Amino acid sequence: MNITLITTGGTIAKTYNERDGSMRNDRPVVENIVSALRASDLVVTYKHLLYKDSRDLTEADRRLILEATRGTLNECDAIVIVHGTDTLAETGELLCRELGELPIPVVLTGAMRPYEFRDSDALQNMTEALLACRLVKPGVYVSMHNRVLSFPGVIKDRQDLCFVKPST
Repeated sequence: MNITLITTGGTIAKTYNERDGSMRNDRPVVENIVSALRASDLVVTYKHLLYKDSRDLTEADRRLILEATRGTLNECDAIVIVHGTDTLAETGELLCRELGELPIPVVLTGAMRPYEFRDSDALQNMTEALLACRLVKPGVYVSMHNRVLSFPGVIKDRQDLCFVKPST
């Protein structure tokens, strides 16, 4: 399976700077996550788009994510977008609204704790997102914490720290 992995930053990619004690989005870490998996039939192409906390994403940044996704739709079997969880739902809604009927799955994922932390959920979420690419129909999804939810209508539950799709 050929997957394009678009990185935008977010908590999953925050790294610790020993010199000043800060957490930053200054380099991708997803290659480390994917290389730790046993997925011999997986071919991953990386597009490192942004290195930002999702709270700092602008409308122009979201448009950049949209255009990178649109430009990749015919190059792979699925797309995984690594994104910060604080505004992941906003980006998912934009992609769902603007991309229309899709030929492949587009799966957003991230983490509540950085990959470098011992108790990170990054490896689990990336594994689930890659598996979701094989199982879901074309569309826009979020895959985290043992859930795969389709857009539109997904929100972040800030109390339980997960994504939900409230019934209407």
